[in-house]
Amino acid sequence: MTATPATTKTDNEADVEATAAEESVAVVTGTAADTAAPAPDDAESDDEPDDDLPPVSPARTAIGAGAAAVVSGALGLASLTGTWTGKVLSERETLLGQIKTAQGGSASAQIHEIYADSWHTTAAVNGGFALLALLLGAFVLARPAFGAPDAHPQPVWVRAVALGGLVLGAIGLLLSVGMFFDLFATLPSTGS
Repeated sequence: MTATPATTKTDNEADVEATAAEESVAVVTGTAADTAAPAPDDAESDDEPDDDLPPVSPARTAIGAGAAAVVSGALGLASLTGTWTGKVLSERETLLGQIKTAQGGSASAQIHEIYADSWHTTAAVNGGFALLALLLGAFVLARPAFGAPDAHPQPVWVRAVALGGLVLGAIGLLLSVGMFFDLFATLPSTGS
């Protein structure tokens, strides 16, 4: 039987293996301070962002403000063009007027019951949508003035859409008030 020569490790090689084993345990557990990244130079400050890291998203996002601005614009547009709700309520008033005047009534009563009530209902519904658009647009525009100052202001498009909703709401409200109080056109009359 031949004996294989035993390899003996020098003290230097044993220290290298022990250090490597300690480093692998430290990396797995994350406890070793000497395995951490090297300390930054004094010239670099912690305030400067690293170029390798992705940009940090702002703490407050403009999603809610953007959605409210879009809704304000849509409500302002609906107040000018009319809505399904306004049409249904207007037709209901027309039907009620026809029922009330079916057994007779003067021509002015028929005009008032059938035409004027329907006209005023449409104006009231459109005015409600206009008022909502006006309030929501004003809220979105005024919101940054209240609370703590934000490092990331509202995007320009949010302010632009909210301003559009505010303007459309104001125009719609003026038209609805004029329509409700018969300022633009008077009710037809039957003559004496």
